Amino acid sequence: MIIVGLTGGIASGKTTVAAIWRRLGARIVDADQIARQVVAPGEPAWRAIRDFFGESVLKADDTIDRPLLGRWVFDNPGLRRELEKIVHPRVRARMMAQVDRIRQNRPRAVVVQDIPLLFESGMTGGLAEIIVVYAPAALQLQRLVQRDGIGIPDARARIAAQLPIEEKCRRATIIINNSGDRSETMAQAVKVYTDLARQA
Repeated sequence: MIIVGLTGGIASGKTTVAAIWRRLGARIVDADQIARQVVAPGEPAWRAIRDFFGESVLKADDTIDRPLLGRWVFDNPGLRRELEKIVHPRVRARMMAQVDRIRQNRPRAVVVQDIPLLFESGMTGGLAEIIVVYAPAALQLQRLVQRDGIGIPDARARIAAQLPIEEKCRRATIIINNSGDRSETMAQAVKVYTDLARQA
């Protein structure tokens, strides 16, 4: 089994690469999906968020109002750190549990830990490769505005909240350049996956 990390900037194309690899047989451990699970109503993280941020962070069905919470923590590093202290350890534990299950059932698997904030959350340990999906900041901005239907100032602020994509590339062991068309990205992704599968 080989365990790698997949990350990139917002709207850089990481989800596209993960989908290609999933079709090729990779086992994707999705940090965003797990983060949604750990804050589901009744979960310990849900209770901790409710207790810290107050009942107004809940929607009528008791789920966390993620857009509202995002706005609160986005411009407040102190609040963001508090939220991360609640969520990140629980996400990390569930990710490790998923990896352990894969190890038992598929010992030759290519396991991809899909973590948008891989560097920011300090979850780079134990990874055979760190793969960054790259798109230049101007293209990220264009894609983010189109994808999320937000204004340019909001899109710029979201990009600025992450580690710059160039810095992520400097820390990567493998870079997939997603600044061209989809076929170019697919060719790179298939080659990287083939190389990883040989090592599994």
